Amino acid sequence: MDKEFVEFKKFMREKMKLDFIVPEDIPDMDLYMEQLTNFMNEHLKQNLREGEEMILTKAMINNYTKNKLLPPPEKKKYNRDHLILLIYIYYMKNVISIGDVKKLMKPLLDEDMSGEKLYELYEKTFEMEKPQYFNIENSVAKAAQITEKKLPKDEDEYLNKLIFIFLLGYDIFSKKRLIEKLIDELDS
Repeated sequence: MDKEFVEFKKFMREKMKLDFIVPEDIPDMDLYMEQLTNFMNEHLKQNLREGEEMILTKAMINNYTKNKLLPPPEKKKYNRDHLILLIYIYYMKNVISIGDVKKLMKPLLDEDMSGEKLYELYEKTFEMEKPQYFNIENSVAKAAQITEKKLPKDEDEYLNKLIFIFLLGYDIFSKKRLIEKLIDELDS
């Protein structure tokens, strides 16, 4: 690998850096709504784009509960299951419609999936995210290489970045369509 490519990967790694919630950091105690929103906002704040205000608000939680994406709290307290479900909702709502999130989350709301089973599912998801991150990083780097071959950086930096963004958008759109089709198959 040439030095410029290694530097680009370091640059992209910093831009793509996300906050996440390690399974062990999820409290195994009930939280009031304000504690829950504070926990999510504190642990995922780096994911916010400049100017965005909150990861999670009371209104969002109330809407998720009203729309049956989240079970109601017990005596105004939210447990570990609520938190895990909110983490899944947070990531998926940025990719697919709330209707699709609801379809996807429905089995997770069953009593059979609560407690330790849901926590184990989150542990497995979290465990697979790290290797997937490197796949994504390599995919982004390859898109940059393709862009560089078609339009060298020294020709026009703006057009280079524009084409790179379009390639990334195409990649995201393709994966989003695949996710939607897989969700549609869940109903069949």
